Amino acid sequence: MTSTASSPDTRQGQSPQDQRPSWQQRLRRFGYTAGPRSDVRERLVPPYVQPSPRLWQVLGVPPALVERITRWSAWGGPLLVTLMAGVMRFWHLGSPKAVIFDETYYAKDAWALVHRGFEVNWDKNANDQILALNGHVTIPTDAAYVVHPPVGKYVIGLGELVFGFNPFGWRFMTALLGTLSVLMLCRIGRRIFRSTFLGCLAGALMAVDGLAFVMARTSLLDGVLMFFVLAAFGCLVIDRDKAREKLAAALQPDADGRLSPGGRPDAHIAETTRLGWRPWRWLAGLMLGLAIGTKWNGLYIMVAFFLMAVLWDIGARKVAGAGNPYKAVLPDAAVTFVATVPVALVTYLVSWTGWILSPTNGKGGYFRNWAATDGRGGNWTWLFPDWWRSLWHYEHEVYEFHRNLHSPHTYMSNPWSWIVDGRPVSYFYESPSPGKDGCPVGAGQKCAREVLAIGTPLLWWVACFAVLYILWRWLLRRDWRAGAIACGIAAGYLPWFLYQERTIFFFYAVVFVPFLCLAVAMLLGAIVGPPGSSDTRRVAGATGAGVLVLLIAWNFIYFWPLYTGTAIPINDWRSRMWLDTWV
Repeated sequence: MTSTASSPDTRQGQSPQDQRPSWQQRLRRFGYTAGPRSDVRERLVPPYVQPSPRLWQVLGVPPALVERITRWSAWGGPLLVTLMAGVMRFWHLGSPKAVIFDETYYAKDAWALVHRGFEVNWDKNANDQILALNGHVTIPTDAAYVVHPPVGKYVIGLGELVFGFNPFGWRFMTALLGTLSVLMLCRIGRRIFRSTFLGCLAGALMAVDGLAFVMARTSLLDGVLMFFVLAAFGCLVIDRDKAREKLAAALQPDADGRLSPGGRPDAHIAETTRLGWRPWRWLAGLMLGLAIGTKWNGLYIMVAFFLMAVLWDIGARKVAGAGNPYKAVLPDAAVTFVATVPVALVTYLVSWTGWILSPTNGKGGYFRNWAATDGRGGNWTWLFPDWWRSLWHYEHEVYEFHRNLHSPHTYMSNPWSWIVDGRPVSYFYESPSPGKDGCPVGAGQKCAREVLAIGTPLLWWVACFAVLYILWRWLLRRDWRAGAIACGIAAGYLPWFLYQERTIFFFYAVVFVPFLCLAVAMLLGAIVGPPGSSDTRRVAGATGAGVLVLLIAWNFIYFWPLYTGTAIPINDWRSRMWLDTWV
């Protein structure tokens, strides 16, 4: 029984090239294979893979129902995975009823932003008062110096406005965005793999990743950042498909239904066809601006995604037949630059509106009156309004803070350890006695109640091999999907190696978790086997991949108490500390 729905390879029924350049011949010893040459329109817009008819015949499903299932599964599958993820993320979202880890900053900053437009200094006992009075506290007026832009805190504040200044309220929006991220990943995976099954698999893997799960249930900024980064990536993937569809439509078939004489692409059409203003690219710029407005490391991601989008355009023009794709892509690159960089920077600037409009008499945002006090004088200050100069000074001070942040912290870690779950972060820990806070009466000793930001170990360890696999697929098989996934991982991960002496934490890695899940899904598709494999090969591959997925799911369930702050006997907690660095 042969099925193609679970393979990442969409090149079905295509004959290999008759001739290859000598450099390709030499690379074959290292595993390189040149892409097959099929119909140009199919190469520009590959079809979605379909389950083999034999599968439905064995199951006894009538053709009419098969067509309906296939049509509805494109959204039905992702929505089912998202429902599962949402139920888990919102289950007892208000527990622990405490201000855990950096919620002590962002929950209160968010409440101040949505009411005053800028962050304020809170009393040292504010957390206890907020929990005791269910958020009915007076907001201070003294401006606070904060080192992260306001977008992520505004997002958190929306949940607080609707559900109150309490743990459920300040975690609501991160849980909602974490759930929607699973839906986006399912649809993105489906689009790039041309397989509903692999797309849903990628989303399901993210649904059971411990780090993504914990970050969705905690009001920190990094989960919000991940949402905007993934949304920007999804917009660019959609734009890529739309642009290639326009190129494919512009190529006119000859009398035999083949593209131009001899079935070759058309250089003139490939070089002169204009792709318009490309709204999905502008939307990607907006998402990147919101990402930068959440945390500054969105800047690295903006640069990486811009380069990736330009390379995609070059590849599309080349496939369509452009003799000089680099020259032909210049108008596209100009549109991409305007839609990405200026839009992102304007979006970032607009996010500071609350601070900009705050009073300049010393009762507004921190440094808001700097231009009128310490920043007076200078030869060129008349060129810029006071708010601009004050904001520029603020940003410079924030840059210096981040550059010189070397304060030691118990849970700080080096980025080399992230990919193997080397040093997770404990957000919350209590030791309730038997009969209290969920600790079983018959426990015999105190329990452990912890919220630990740690990726599902088996998923992350498999991801180490998946990263190597996609690098091989990209470098030696020239697979654009592997390159796109590698770009997402690199943009979210590699910049942190520039700051190895800084105080940084493992949970920053949540930004590239979706791309790790895509990499694992692609690896599992390869394990299942390519189209045309024998029944024995496909059954063995599907069995191996299925067992691996079940083990990952089991691993998530096993660590569930550590993700949710569920009280368990201390010996059970110790049995989950697989590495000394996890304690």
